[in-house]
Amino acid sequence: MKALVCGATGQDGSYLAQFLLAKGYQVWGTSRDVQASSLTGLKVLGIDGSVHLLSMAQNDFRSVLNAVEKSDPDEIYFLSGQSSVGLSFDQPVETLESIVTGVLNILEVMRLRKKQVRLYNASSSECFGDTAAAPANTLTPFRPRSPYAVAKASAHWLVANYREAYGLYACNGILFNHESPLRPKRFVTQKIVHAAHRIAQGSNERLTLGRLDISRDWGWAPEYVVPMWRMLQQDKPGDFVVATGESNRLEDFVAAAFGRFGLDWRAHVDTSPALYRPDDILHSAGDPSATFTALGWRAQHRMGDVVAMMCDAVAAGITHQGN
Repeated sequence: MKALVCGATGQDGSYLAQFLLAKGYQVWGTSRDVQASSLTGLKVLGIDGSVHLLSMAQNDFRSVLNAVEKSDPDEIYFLSGQSSVGLSFDQPVETLESIVTGVLNILEVMRLRKKQVRLYNASSSECFGDTAAAPANTLTPFRPRSPYAVAKASAHWLVANYREAYGLYACNGILFNHESPLRPKRFVTQKIVHAAHRIAQGSNERLTLGRLDISRDWGWAPEYVVPMWRMLQQDKPGDFVVATGESNRLEDFVAAAFGRFGLDWRAHVDTSPALYRPDDILHSAGDPSATFTALGWRAQHRMGDVVAMMCDAVAAGITHQGN
């Protein structure tokens, strides 16, 4: 079996590549510019020499076609595109082009090629917006509240449309927040863990954050690649929510991270309205029960485990080095 992992150098792409290699796959991976990419995630996992790397600009149809023709995959995992909700407010055009046009190009290549191929698309819990009423499942309406969420929702419906209109085997994985040491440092979870570690080592800095009352369903990224693969092993394609089923406030995450290093977070953390997003989601929760029934997968780690493993990784020097 051959797999093409679009966005193989990111957090999810690196863990997925590792998982597929262990399954005996020949793994091809793309990055916008392989020559300039640091390959950090693949290097941390020790698999940078085992993945066949290609440069691919997902918003360029010819580039996508060339990557698919060269790798000739049985399965495509589209994990590429601008991945920061906060950054999407500053770069809305780049966000929509990299995600929506990227997915559309993949679907068009699949439609035009004679060889059957299966597609996993990285949809997002951000599509749901605020889920305060009840944990979200695949029947929950989308109410996107950021350019990133709008892009993900558009790509999600493109996948569903091509699946129904052309009979393509294409799945959406609606993943809720999932973290690991391979998260870039610009993400709030990494900011928290790294700051707590530095302060525990003697730094006099203070950590400034936005809202602490937001709630998220945090899972462990390395185990979230398993349902990605299982979706493509089913007889029929479909869409699945991947989550722990448990939500916690960001304040709880902060307290757990600082507590892991023996610190009281209230002595080291400030909040600032300047860091609030234009339209933030207060509560996000997922209902993964249907995914367990269909795929036999259930998250083994909750927020407390995630925080502990991220803190231990930072203390051991195992972490993403980029922004």
